Amino acid sequence: MDLNFIFNQQILPYVWRVIGAIAIWIVGGQLIKLSNGLLNRALQTRQVDATVIKYSLNGAAFLMRLLLIIAIFGVLGIETTSFAALLAGVGLAIGAAWGGLLTHFAAGIFLLFLRPFKVGDTISAGGVNGEVRELGLLATTIDTGDNLRIFVGNNKIFSDNIINYSANPYRRVDLAAQLAHSVDPNDAIRRLKTRLAQIPNVLKTPEPSVEILTFNERGPVLAVRPFCHNDHYWQVYFDANKVIAAVSAEAGYAIPEDRLAVRKVKSK
Repeated sequence: MDLNFIFNQQILPYVWRVIGAIAIWIVGGQLIKLSNGLLNRALQTRQVDATVIKYSLNGAAFLMRLLLIIAIFGVLGIETTSFAALLAGVGLAIGAAWGGLLTHFAAGIFLLFLRPFKVGDTISAGGVNGEVRELGLLATTIDTGDNLRIFVGNNKIFSDNIINYSANPYRRVDLAAQLAHSVDPNDAIRRLKTRLAQIPNVLKTPEPSVEILTFNERGPVLAVRPFCHNDHYWQVYFDANKVIAAVSAEAGYAIPEDRLAVRKVKSK
């Protein structure tokens, strides 16, 4: 057996192919990064929405990576037509096993064009509340208020109700103030309206609303509803609760208590 012949005719050409494939992978990866950077700058120059930019970059990167893999297979001597057929077969198998991926992809397309939200909006969708960071090919990235990053499948978002807190210029903060039976609700309403208007970031128009909501065994219940921008929601929420407690203390309102009437009935 001629080892030199085996090395020169069989091993060495394959080694060069592997080296060429590695070189193509490295160079191709850099070119993909460069292309994505150019595409990103072009879209930003045209002032395209950030949501569309993210989705476009993800799609372009995926297609270019796929073409790069096909090119590497060609360098290694693997027939690309056979690879394409194999890829199609694998795609069918994956589609049969994980058909949900296609629904997530389709839902992402609809979310992109229907635009119920955009990157930077605060939403409630798919059981998650938070700020949208990215609309991906298959999932949407959301950062929650407690600084957790959650990836929610696009189809789960699209098939459920979507609440966009950032769509309108302001929102209402809903609170309730329990009063005792001995407290005059009109006096409490007057005091609360005055103090609510003094809370930072509470809107003057529409002005804060304080009305009798209902009655229970403890006494009247007031609906306390200031308005603010979405960015200031929790600050106004907590400050309004402090105002409710402060007004009750300053006015000397009695503490609401459950009342139970006991009557003695004479037996016949």
